[in-house]
Amino acid sequence: MSVLDPSSGTPLLRIRGLEKAYGQVTVLRGVDLDVAKGEVVTVIGPSGGGKTTLLRCVNFLETYDKGSIRIDGEEVGYQDGPRRAMRSERDLARMRAETGMVFQMFNLFPHLTAAENVMLGLVKVRRKPKAEARAIAEHWLRRVGLAEKLDRLPSELSGGQQQRVGIARAVAMDPKILLLDEITSALDPELVGEVLDVVLQLASEGMTMLVVTHEIGFARDVSNRVVFMADGLIAAAGPPRELFGGAIEVERLRAFLSRFGARV
Repeated sequence: MSVLDPSSGTPLLRIRGLEKAYGQVTVLRGVDLDVAKGEVVTVIGPSGGGKTTLLRCVNFLETYDKGSIRIDGEEVGYQDGPRRAMRSERDLARMRAETGMVFQMFNLFPHLTAAENVMLGLVKVRRKPKAEARAIAEHWLRRVGLAEKLDRLPSELSGGQQQRVGIARAVAMDPKILLLDEITSALDPELVGEVLDVVLQLASEGMTMLVVTHEIGFARDVSNRVVFMADGLIAAAGPPRELFGGAIEVERLRAFLSRFGARV
C-alpha cells in the first residue's frame, strides 16, 4: 500500500519501493511513504513488522536492497546515477545529520556530561566552535527541562532525563526530519509523560517527524497521519480520526488496536 499525500506538494521525505532483507528474511516488502515538511507521521504495528528497520534505512544506519529514499530531493545513502554506488563516509555523516535520530535505549556516551553529549555532533559534524556548541547545547537542554542537569553524567540522570538529552542532542543538529524509535519503551511508566510532552511541544512548533511508537493515545494526539505496518508492508494509513475513530476495514489493524483498548 502506498502512503502518498499529493495535497502536500513535493514531500520532504519521499520513499518509493523500499525493500530490505536479512538473509532469507524479508523485512520491508516495497514501502512507499511521503512525509511533508512540518508533518508528524506515526508508525504503529506489531513487533517484527518492519517499523524500526524503516527508520534505520531513512537514517542509513541500515543499507537497503531496492527502492529509493530521498530527503529534500537528495538520495539517502547512495549516489545519484545509473549505478548504485554508496556515498563516502563523510557524505553519509553529513546526511545522517539531516535526519536526527532518537533511539529506544538513549545511546548516550557514559563518560560525557549531558551538555557534552549534545555538543559532540555539533563540533565533530557541524564544525561549530566549542563555545557556540556549548551555547546551543544549553539552549536545547533548557528547552527539554534539563537546565539544572547540564554537567551531569548519564549515570546521574533518570531514564526520562537521559531520553530528553537524546532528544536535545538530535534537535540541536537542526535536522530536516526527526526520527523517533519507540523512545518510551525503555522507560518506567511514570517517566513516559515527561518525554512525550517534549515531543508534543516540538510537533506544535512545526518539527517534521517520523515516529515509531506503541503509545496509541500519543499517536492519536500528535499525528497528522498514522501508518499501520505489518509483515513489512503498510497495511493501512490515514488521519488518526479515521484509523482510530471509525469503522476499521483492515482486520489486522482492528485486532492490533483491540490489544490496547482502543475504540474499534
